[in-house]
Formats: sequence, structure tokens, C-alpha cells
Amino acid sequence: MTINLLATQHLAGMDLLQLADFSSESIEGLVRLADDMKKNKGNYANSLQGQILGMIFEKSSTRTRVSFEAAMLQLGGHAMFLSSNDLQIGRGETIEDTGQVLSGYLDGIMIRTHHHSRIEALAEAASIPVINGLTDAYHPCQALADLLTVYELKGKFKGQKLVYVGDGNNVAHSLMIGCAMTGMNFTLTAPAGYEPASEIVEKAKEMAARTKAKIEITADPCEAVKEADFIYTDVWTSMGQEEEAKERLKAFAAYQVNDQLMSLAKADCKFMHCLPAHRGEEVSASVMDGAASVVFQQAENRLHAQKAVLYSLMKK
Repeated sequence: MTINLLATQHLAGMDLLQLADFSSESIEGLVRLADDMKKNKGNYANSLQGQILGMIFEKSSTRTRVSFEAAMLQLGGHAMFLSSNDLQIGRGETIEDTGQVLSGYLDGIMIRTHHHSRIEALAEAASIPVINGLTDAYHPCQALADLLTVYELKGKFKGQKLVYVGDGNNVAHSLMIGCAMTGMNFTLTAPAGYEPASEIVEKAKEMAARTKAKIEITADPCEAVKEADFIYTDVWTSMGQEEEAKERLKAFAAYQVNDQLMSLAKADCKFMHCLPAHRGEEVSASVMDGAASVVFQQAENRLHAQKAVLYSLMKK
């Protein structure tokens, strides 16, 4: 407990917009804190008593909404669901004005939105912690839950190899940064035109140079998964990309995570997915529902990772 607090106590009042906002020590501290909160739930009851988290949703969600709301309740606080359809930002009020107004009512804000610049503007205007529940560029809370899952299964990060198969999207960006910060080797395999943003790859490589991790991007999924400890995928068509669905199904046809691809990795390789999953597209049902799958452990860990974030940023 002492180690966890020493690594995270300085985060009080800060925003979490992307993992790179924090130090590697703080990220690992959040993971260890989340692990302790999962094992010793009662030790943290009422730690955020009387505090209110406002949850702004401009994109729909299952895991983000339920896990954040449950997290606040378990910590003794309260969470308010704020749909953009019910707020004045849905009718033209600026995100900056919204941030200043909500700062007078709440103790923290979680927002799930589109352009990353939007959450940056909100955080700049707000005087309370702002947490990224997802933007088009990053999904840091998902990556923290993924790191917690790795930590539970392996007890360490360094020397592990995680391979992401599929679209270089917001989940891939945060996962790549998280791996680089904790010393995990990260390989992403995607067809041409669907690679992660080059500036984020460069940022990850700079971090990896300090932690001795390897960051690799390749178009060959069979080569990529060799010696993998974890194989991770996400849907091929994310929210807002529905018009590209047919084109994406064709482009990613050779990138399905199935039994054949899993057989090329280590014998004890685990399968990860941020959910929701489309069986028969990015992953076969046999892998999704097989013995190597840890996807529901990941999903539960959203709750515990977010409790660690809320506790560290909002505790008075």
C-alpha cells in the first residue's frame, strides 16, 4: 500500500488525458494500486465519500459508463450520467464554458468524446480533474486495465511481448504507449493504410528507448505473433466508421485472430480484446471463447483500474 501511494500521491488534482501525461513510475503505481484495490476492496470504501463525478458521453458506451459509475459508488462517491443530448453543449454551448460551469458543481469530470482537442480544451477550462474515457486518439483507461491484466497474469511487464493485430486506432495508440512506458515489447500488425499515427509511434519509440522495450510495426501477422505472450485485437470498424465497413472487412480479411494464428505464438499465449467483439470478423469464436481468452478479466479490470485513477486524482 505504501509503495502504491508513494507512486501516485502526487497525481491529486491532475488530469488524465493520455498515459504520457504521467511518468512510467506513476503508471506502474496506478497498476499496483488497482491490483491492491481489487484484492482489498474494503480498505478503500468511502475514500471518495461526498464527491461527485460528472460523466459526459458524446459517444455511447457499456463498459465505460458502468465501470466508472460502479467505481464511484464503491469508493463512497456519486456519478452523474450526462448525455450530450441533454446538455447545452448539444445545442452549441462551448466545451470551455461547460468545463467552467461544471467545475462549480462537481469534483471530477470523465468525458467520452470525439476529437482529442476537445478534451484538451475541456481540461484547460476546468479547475477539477478531467479523465479521458475515450477520444479518437487515445483510450488510456482501457490501456490501464490491459496493463493490470498483464500484471495479474505475469507479475511483471519487462520481457513480455504483446502483439496487436488490426486497426491502428485509439486503443492501439494507448496500448503502445503503455507498453513502451512499462518496458513491454509491442508489435502492431496491420494492412497498409491502417497503421497507427506516425507521431504516436515516434513518441512510443522515444519512451521505449528509456525502458529498453521494442516497438515494431509490420504488415505480416504471422511473423508478428511469433514468441508472443499476448495477442490483442479490436473491432475492424469502430464507431463513426460504419460507411467504411465493407472496405475494412476486405482490407483486414487476413488479420483475423483464429486458432491458426494463435498456434504461431507461445504455447501459453493469452488472447485479449477490449470489447465489444464481433465473432467471425476480427476474432474467431473458438479463440474468443477458448481457454486462452482473458477478455472478461480485462473487462472487469476496467472497474479496478478506474478506481485507482479516481482515487489518485480526486482524493482530497
